[in-house]
Amino acid sequence: MTLKVVFAGTPDFAQLALQAILAAGYQVPLVLTQPDRPSGRGMKLRPSAVKQAALDASIPVAQPLSLRLDGKYPADAAAVQQQLQLIQPDVMVVAAYGLILPQWVLDLPRLGCLNIHASLLPRWRGAAPIQRAIDAGDTETGITIMQMDAGLDTGDMLAVHPLAISAEHTGGSLHDDLAQLGAQAIVQALKALETTGLTAVPQPTQGVTYAEKLQKSESALDLSLSAVLLARRIRAFNPVPSCTMALPGLDQPVKVWQAQALDQATTAAPGTVLAASADGIDIATGDGVLRLLELQRAGSRRQPVASFIQGWQLPA
Repeated sequence: MTLKVVFAGTPDFAQLALQAILAAGYQVPLVLTQPDRPSGRGMKLRPSAVKQAALDASIPVAQPLSLRLDGKYPADAAAVQQQLQLIQPDVMVVAAYGLILPQWVLDLPRLGCLNIHASLLPRWRGAAPIQRAIDAGDTETGITIMQMDAGLDTGDMLAVHPLAISAEHTGGSLHDDLAQLGAQAIVQALKALETTGLTAVPQPTQGVTYAEKLQKSESALDLSLSAVLLARRIRAFNPVPSCTMALPGLDQPVKVWQAQALDQATTAAPGTVLAASADGIDIATGDGVLRLLELQRAGSRRQPVASFIQGWQLPA
């Protein structure tokens, strides 16, 4: 392989792509990733998934706070600029990096910067395309390999790989499936780039939607919504940011990890507990009945509903 590939990414989604690029034999002289962050009970600084993969492969790592030469951390940006100018990469691959790439970065690689985006653009541009697709009830998503420009996921499409969204997909499982697909897709794109080339197709102007960043405030379930929508949201936000709701007889909200919308109407007020058994806890919503199947009390473990109700005393 002749391409010199600089890689920029941070979480597990990007780690799989980096490992696939290395396994395909491409030279990766530098990896960019976010600075180490505190995590875990001890809040110790921990490297990102991408940094760990790079260290395992003995690849130099840069962790700038910013890449803007005129920004708050110009020294960080200048140091990376010097490294890239010395390397003279053919292409940069970007996957869930977390920093905005200024124009000087986009222009530096000979073949530009390729982004692995987890949606079928132009639908779900932005930060949380995986969860937003499930939440909206989409039946299909996929991976778009995009030529990056200065806009927010507005660049030309180089390759599109669709993936069906099943009724069993959660945010976590769909993330994993798309990460695998993205790793395969970027290797295919790099092979095409150095042989036949890639055809750039402008994104359609119709069908543009934005996947806003997930907020913790979205976790609390609004039971005035329909049971169908709530069941989708629980799937979409599993495992992050997760969904919560209050149940009578408990001091703190519980996390809801799995639920289903029943084909059943009710005139009860939203939030009313209609039934509680080993089969599920049935809750009235703004439209229909939501059956809770897996829950978690504060400070406890996730439990199937049959176990959960054994320690829950439902008030009369």
